[in-house]
Amino acid sequence: MGAPLRVLAVDDVAPALDEICALLADAPDVGEIARAGGAVDALRAIPTGRFDAVFLDITMPGMDGLELGGVLAAMATPPEIVFVTAFEEHAVAAYGLGAVDYLLKPVGADRLADALARVHRARAGRTAAGPAAAAPPGPAGPALPRVDELAVLPVEAAGRTRYVRREDVRFVEAHGDYVRLHVPAGSHLVRIPLSRLEEHWDAHRFVRVHRSFLLHLPAVRELRSDAGGGLLAHTDAGDVPVSRRHARDLREQLMAAATAGALADRHGPGDDGPGRGRA
Repeated sequence: MGAPLRVLAVDDVAPALDEICALLADAPDVGEIARAGGAVDALRAIPTGRFDAVFLDITMPGMDGLELGGVLAAMATPPEIVFVTAFEEHAVAAYGLGAVDYLLKPVGADRLADALARVHRARAGRTAAGPAAAAPPGPAGPALPRVDELAVLPVEAAGRTRYVRREDVRFVEAHGDYVRLHVPAGSHLVRIPLSRLEEHWDAHRFVRVHRSFLLHLPAVRELRSDAGGGLLAHTDAGDVPVSRRHARDLREQLMAAATAGALADRHGPGDDGPGRGRA
């Protein structure tokens, strides 16, 4: 049948997660099983190891299984997705995401074996067809746009999960292996290195202005001088220090963005308006 599969099981209900993991453990073609109690845990687990398949519940708090499935399907080397749910009505959407199977709870050993066989066939098909096979099969028609993995970041606080959109972030501040995302309503701590975020957000007009800061160009209202003669970029979420080595590049990029009309009009309390630099 092929090499033993590495599988991630995702379900927010602990007994249900225990049950699917026990079934997978009894399957002779499964070599490794990881588990996640929700979408946030799953997103944390995915980058740490290569999984052949994800067995995914649909009804979960925060990001549900279909949303998570869309993120997984858009990865450069996506795992095969098998949905495991108590509800029949999501099957069309699930297969539309490229799922290889759709299991209804409670799952029997025979039905699980069939799903694993489908995973093996799908993996073999990807290997034989090469990179072009990464796109899930679907009806003929225009290609669907790829989902941007880091367009939305999950944030945990006080037992709750919120989702911060990249377009709402004004600037990003490094905190070791974490970053703090600054938005007009406050800030959110996320475990991701600043360098990785810079790599993914560079194409979306986030620029390095300091060793510890990324700045969203459209968020800049004006440039200011601090008490020591340093340069600050003012946004409606706070001021961002600009190092001397980045100051000239930032001024040139802001001028180009303003000329192209790419600086949004986001006036906040006390703002004099965009482009009125004091420095």
